Amino acid sequence: MSTPQFLTLPPGVFPVELPLSHGPVAALRATPPSGSNPELCPAVLVHGYTGSKEDFIALLQSLAQVGREVVTIDLPGTYRSPGFETFAPTPGTPLPDYRLPSLGMVVAEVCDTVGAGRPTHLVGHSMGGLIARETVLTHSTELASLTLLCSGPGALGGQGAARVRMLVAALSAADPTPDRLRGLWEEHMADGLETRVPDAQVRAFLRDRLLSSSPEGLLRTAEDLLSATNRTGELADADVPTMVLYGENDDAWSPAEQAEMADRLGARRVVVPAAGHSPNVEAPETTSTALTSFWNDCESVGQR
Repeated sequence: MSTPQFLTLPPGVFPVELPLSHGPVAALRATPPSGSNPELCPAVLVHGYTGSKEDFIALLQSLAQVGREVVTIDLPGTYRSPGFETFAPTPGTPLPDYRLPSLGMVVAEVCDTVGAGRPTHLVGHSMGGLIARETVLTHSTELASLTLLCSGPGALGGQGAARVRMLVAALSAADPTPDRLRGLWEEHMADGLETRVPDAQVRAFLRDRLLSSSPEGLLRTAEDLLSATNRTGELADADVPTMVLYGENDDAWSPAEQAEMADRLGARRVVVPAAGHSPNVEAPETTSTALTSFWNDCESVGQR
């Protein structure tokens, strides 16, 4: 999971709630300076597994300063966003679930809400990239670009998959309940946290984030993260400008795997030196510069 280095919101960044058809989602909104070009396309950022909107705090101010509105959300059932199970569906409409296609439709609705008639730039970190891919493939919203940030072509493998399988086993040993989630934190995640995360406020946030999330949501998204199919060919045919951005030391999907995916997509590829799986936290200025450059280039081409 991404671990933010700080939690204080920068100037111009505010917590908001976005009303969607299934219920509200919590978000952070970074507002551009007054007098900015209103024609610039806004951006939506989607977190990864066990992450949240706070994973992008270090990026928001610099991304918005060039004149774009930037919004990052808590996916349904994550941290401050209520889970699907708390809402009654509209008559005749099935309630969304926590599977990747369903979350992709939620992100499409977020893009429509934020875009307000304009195309949006969509960024998905880690599992958020798999969700963003679903958004693209449904053609359910108009996108200016897609960025896959430390995400891969299909199911997570290696040590990352082993950690997720551990979580699945812990949650599915009994009904996934808040009590079981608390036990998971105490048995598997709290040990050594003080050494890894010196800031007590951030440690408290990490615990609160996990325990506030939907156990059912964590279980179902984990299952999809371990079984997602490779849809790179379909994504290449979607004709959305794409960037693949990852840390040179990424330990989730391997850098070689992401480089091959970028080649198949004909995507711009950016490797962040000395970063791992969360360049949004580890190298925010480099990541912000890469995103802004890509978005500017996409919009410049679109205006020709």
